[in-house]
Amino acid sequence: MPAVNEPAPNLLVAEWVQGDPSNIDQQRGKVILIEVFQVNCPGCFIGGLPEVIQIYLTFKEKPLTVWGLATAFEDYHLNTLDNLKKLVDTGEVVGETMAMLSERDMLSMGRLQYFMPFPVAWDQVVRREGGVRDGEVEQWIERDFPDFEKMPKTHQTQIEAQIREYLDKKEYDPLTFDLYGLRGTPSTIIIDKKGIVRHKLFGSGLELEKHIEPLINE
Repeated sequence: MPAVNEPAPNLLVAEWVQGDPSNIDQQRGKVILIEVFQVNCPGCFIGGLPEVIQIYLTFKEKPLTVWGLATAFEDYHLNTLDNLKKLVDTGEVVGETMAMLSERDMLSMGRLQYFMPFPVAWDQVVRREGGVRDGEVEQWIERDFPDFEKMPKTHQTQIEAQIREYLDKKEYDPLTFDLYGLRGTPSTIIIDKKGIVRHKLFGSGLELEKHIEPLINE
């Protein structure tokens, strides 16, 4: 997986649902912002996507490419390509997203009150085979528990067991999500004009403009 300040690999896209197909290596000379989300992710629609839409509108005359990348690492019956297409075409939302946005009066007749004005792609989400793979637990620990070696042995054992149990039950692998070593959604990948990963951010309310503007001016 690429670390910050390392070259960004191309996205592994199954389908571009909205906008013209492209990839990292076709956007040299532009800053790239990729907002990674799930259809069944209320936080993506309350915080992550509205922030990125504002970035798109603020810098639309600048050398900035913005993409949405929908993925699925849980709730596979809701985080689907069909539901992504409904979302893009009609603003229809599902599951926990619908429930929480309805509760916050953020829907109009059951649909989003905004749309994504940038290209949107569907991650390659492939069925897992063969259970837990060699080195997979260690990769997850390295990604999510940087202080693992400092933890008490009992905590280490618990974490290893929990990860192994999760991976053993996991039905699909989201290839781009895993390729970039992301922790969850919403996540924001920011790549500079030379194709180098400069930021991998998790969550929302992250003052994206302060991350984007210096790279545009480089």
